[in-house]
This record gives sequence, C-alpha cells and structure tokens, in this order.
Amino acid sequence: MFVGTMTLDILLGDVHSLKEKRGIVKPILAELDKRAAVGAAETGCLDLHRRAEIGVAVVAATAARVNEVLDDLEGAVAWRPEIELLSVRRRLHSDEDD
Repeated sequence: MFVGTMTLDILLGDVHSLKEKRGIVKPILAELDKRAAVGAAETGCLDLHRRAEIGVAVVAATAARVNEVLDDLEGAVAWRPEIELLSVRRRLHSDEDD
C-alpha cells in the first residue's frame, strides 16, 4: 500500500474577501474529489484572502498509480486561469516505512 500526499500553495487572483476566496477554493476541492475520489482540504493560509494551501491524500496499491493520480490532480489545478500555482510539495509513504 502506498500513500501519496501533495500540498499545493496557491495565489488567488482578484480576491478581496474570505467569502470570495471560498468561492474559488470550494470548486477546486470539489473537482479534485470528483476526478479521483481523494481526500482534499484547505489546510493552510486560512486567514489570508489571496493565498490558499490545499492538501491532498491518495491511497493506491502501487507507487506508480499514486504518482499518476497526483500528476493528474496537479494539472487540474494548474490550468485554472483564476489562480497561480506557486509551489507543489509531494511525499510518498509506503506501509514498509518506519
């Protein structure tokens, strides 16, 4: 069993309130869940209205499948014109890790 985690650091476009931020982040989270049935949540920058951190977790039988899913999800976020993807951090864990 392999677990992949990914943290996406996002700069939002013309956003002036936390309510506007939610209007952008919620559809991103819904799309990630719809595309791959993964665990996704806003995990950081909660009080900033132009920044968001989204965390994603994927479980699969092979490391290749985890990477394939994470690649797809990263691409789905990166193409969105209303945001700028600043950085992506990934980790791969296996059931053999200590």
